[in-house]
Amino acid sequence: MKQIVIALMGVFVMVNAVSKKEKANCCSATEEFAAFGKSMAFVSLHEAPEPFEFVPAGGEMKSIKTSDNIDANIYEVRSLQASDNYIFLFHEWWGLNDYMRQEAEKVRREIGNVTVIAVDLYDGKVATLPDSARVYVGQVNEVRARTIIKAAIDYAGANAKIATLGWCFGGGWSMQSALMLGKQAVGCVIYYGMPEKDVKKISTLNCDILGIFGSQDKFINTDVVKEFEKNMKAAKKKLEVKTYNADHAFANPSNPHHDKVMTADANAITIKYLRSKFDKP
Repeated sequence: MKQIVIALMGVFVMVNAVSKKEKANCCSATEEFAAFGKSMAFVSLHEAPEPFEFVPAGGEMKSIKTSDNIDANIYEVRSLQASDNYIFLFHEWWGLNDYMRQEAEKVRREIGNVTVIAVDLYDGKVATLPDSARVYVGQVNEVRARTIIKAAIDYAGANAKIATLGWCFGGGWSMQSALMLGKQAVGCVIYYGMPEKDVKKISTLNCDILGIFGSQDKFINTDVVKEFEKNMKAAKKKLEVKTYNADHAFANPSNPHHDKVMTADANAITIKYLRSKFDKP
């Protein structure tokens, strides 16, 4: 009888361990972030963007071919001189709106010898209300998103040196894009996005990462950041973390209550980091 009890206990422990493992591996980093859209607490952190009319000054929307034969959208701001330096921008959960197009032009101006490509992972959809954004983020198909990113990589060309930059939803995709880029990746900036947690995948990174987070963020919280630091260390990859006494989306200029001082500081750190990744003209 005692042996039977011990055996049953062993089975229970094994089943419980497998259950925990399956739970930990239930979804990808991008799917985990998308699940936040089901939380009203997370939705409430994103106030509807303030009205804004953007007048393009050098950038243009383009359609690029993809392997699934569904054209993808990008907003491209080309370098003023011949250059193989590129920065891929990934939008927040609102989509590729005027604020993101403005940001693409701003980044190009501040860095100079780069072509900036803002990648549209929503296939033309743009949210103006939180309820729409939560639907759109949940509708993102990972295979399609990766197909769009691969098309952008092909568009930039095999000689391109590419850094990535993204916020919120786009922060996670900034890291996923860097992983996809292989040897073409020269830098990656994540603003309060969900990082990759698989150490084996992280070990394939060809660049270091700058992570910018808010200590008051209840979703991409301090535990997520600590785990990120631990995983990057295990993968023997360099990570610089800058944490602000702020909540999620503090650096989004479309947010009526975004923190301008912290945003300016984070932007200065970001631009310095990105400049260091490219050769001067």
